[in-house]
Amino acid sequence: MNPVTREQRDEAIAHFRYEGTLVKDCPYGSGHINDTFLLVFEIAEMGRIKVILQRMNSTAFPKPVEVMENITGVTSFLKKKIIENGGDPERETLNVIPAVDGKPYYIDSTGDYWRSYKFITDASTYDLVEKPEQFYESAVAFGNFQSLLSDYPAETLHETIEKFHDTRNRFALFKKAVEEDVMGRAASVEKEIRFVLEREEIANCFAEMLDRHELPLRVTHNDTKLNNVMLDDKTGKGICVIDLDTVMPGLAMNDFGDSIRFGASTALEDETDLTKVSCSMELFELYTKGFLKGCDGKLTAKEIELMPMGAKTMTFECGMRFLTDYLQGDKYFRIHREGHNLDRCRTQFKLVEDMEQKWYTMNEIVKKYSNN
Repeated sequence: MNPVTREQRDEAIAHFRYEGTLVKDCPYGSGHINDTFLLVFEIAEMGRIKVILQRMNSTAFPKPVEVMENITGVTSFLKKKIIENGGDPERETLNVIPAVDGKPYYIDSTGDYWRSYKFITDASTYDLVEKPEQFYESAVAFGNFQSLLSDYPAETLHETIEKFHDTRNRFALFKKAVEEDVMGRAASVEKEIRFVLEREEIANCFAEMLDRHELPLRVTHNDTKLNNVMLDDKTGKGICVIDLDTVMPGLAMNDFGDSIRFGASTALEDETDLTKVSCSMELFELYTKGFLKGCDGKLTAKEIELMPMGAKTMTFECGMRFLTDYLQGDKYFRIHREGHNLDRCRTQFKLVEDMEQKWYTMNEIVKKYSNN
């Protein structure tokens, strides 16, 4: 997408239901997908209020209207639940500011889509865990997200990214990439290819259970990283789950698993020294405890039992996607060096192996907190 021009931003600002006089607007945040701006308005006797304005990335999200329908449906539902529970809907969920025509988005004269949210005050996001309590609080927040939305009709949500966490389909795409071998790289990664092919049962596990209607479809976030939870500046508690672009029908175990894949790893996602890569059982236990506390009994016994499988599946899927992209010429994930996707794939596969070795421990930890 082209950079946002001053004219574009001014046009967008003029087409949302803002009050007061604009006194400041500047780029905001560390996100790489949407273009985000912080606006500050002066309102006569009320002082200043902050809002977020975003240009949506139509390359990453080719169906922006469906994305916004999912977001408004989920946030309206959350607002009612939060009020019922005596919470603060202004801080505990995203609040969409409508455009002048009442829609939750504005299409500018160049065809780009914009949206706006109320700014959540006195809370911060963190890209990296600075202390274990933050990881725990993010777990409680994502578990609470599951709990609050446990009776939302997930099947009514749009699948805005088709087959996003369909691991069986990802496996089929991987095999196709190996067969086509468009870059002539397959021979040099035979070990990694064999690693995937030997674990086809991981790819099929959840899909087959869904086929047999053994798992409930849930509202899932699908990007459960620490930086998608706002933590209160005073209490440190997780107060609001943000970045709802990937909210879709899915499996609770996958949301749990993706958090573990990223947050419980002892190394960066592209670490080249594989001796540094393992799944920390301390962090796994901390997150399990927080997630189940947040879920507040809303998951089925089968979903809880399969949480370790969620961690292994999401890690396996991610490694498989990195390897697929490497075989296809690094078209999807942005790389910063030769073989970057291969390094990423190897860290994920090392984590899968480590989980396999710690499988008994992981299951015992989940059992420990499943009855709390």
